[in-house]
Amino acid sequence: MNKKIKGCLAGIIAAVAYGTNPLGALFLYQEGLNTPSVIFYRFVFAVTLLFIILKFQKVSLKLTHTELKVLSALGFIFASSALSLYSSFNFMDSGIASTILFAYPVMVAVIMALFFKERASVLSIVAIALSIFGIALLYRGEGGVSLSAIGVILVLVSSLTYAVYIVIVNRSRISLPPFKMTFYIMLFAAITVLIYSLLSRNNHIMAISSPTAFMWLIFLAAVPTIIAMTLLNIGISFIGSTPTAIMGALEPVTAVVISICVFDGRLTPRLSLGILLVLLSVILITAGDKLSIPQKKGSQKKQ
Repeated sequence: MNKKIKGCLAGIIAAVAYGTNPLGALFLYQEGLNTPSVIFYRFVFAVTLLFIILKFQKVSLKLTHTELKVLSALGFIFASSALSLYSSFNFMDSGIASTILFAYPVMVAVIMALFFKERASVLSIVAIALSIFGIALLYRGEGGVSLSAIGVILVLVSSLTYAVYIVIVNRSRISLPPFKMTFYIMLFAAITVLIYSLLSRNNHIMAISSPTAFMWLIFLAAVPTIIAMTLLNIGISFIGSTPTAIMGALEPVTAVVISICVFDGRLTPRLSLGILLVLLSVILITAGDKLSIPQKKGSQKKQ
């Protein structure tokens, strides 16, 4: 198998793996766990698995002061994005939520233009317009019933914080082994969620309710967290960031398929068109050479 084939397979599997986030989260909600509990245990289990991997690889866990500051900030932002996304599953269809979330490359382009003076090309403007129109279509459900405004806002907050996360990763000067960087981001993310739960009145961390819940938490830690991140980096190293990002369009498609097949979700023509427009905007903005953000070796892109 040559590098191109390996890279394509890695990118495809990474996108599908990350798209399974709603699968584990919704089953855990059915088990009675609240949002902070699901995310906290996901991060803690991921940290535990990554710690074992790092010890097996004999990778030093030492950090410089600069690395500590950047990784702690990334952990906080990542946790904020995850809390917003998982909370939205309580208000709207998970497939639609995951599709709206995938507008984050458009937000990245806007941030780069506003704060780093990167000129927006015609391609980026078209992509942003398509994304906005697609999200507008997604906002109307079957029979003209509006989707939850709270749900839409939560997903957009998640998308924005994730876009900020990507910009910081790519603009920072730190360079760490992938597993080590993921380990610390997950560690600080878990701490953030724990503090959030302690400060919240009705969102305290709950005990794991059953062996089934424990298995789903292991699934979330392994598949949409560790596996997705690792394979994403492999795809980038073999075929580059742009082709790998385009394959990421399979993320919301996976979430929609899961919603329809497992949770009896319904895909109307209006929602189908909205999904297609959002995906088209993402493909346009990730495929444009002038809009690509350089990927640094060892950097992480996924939650």
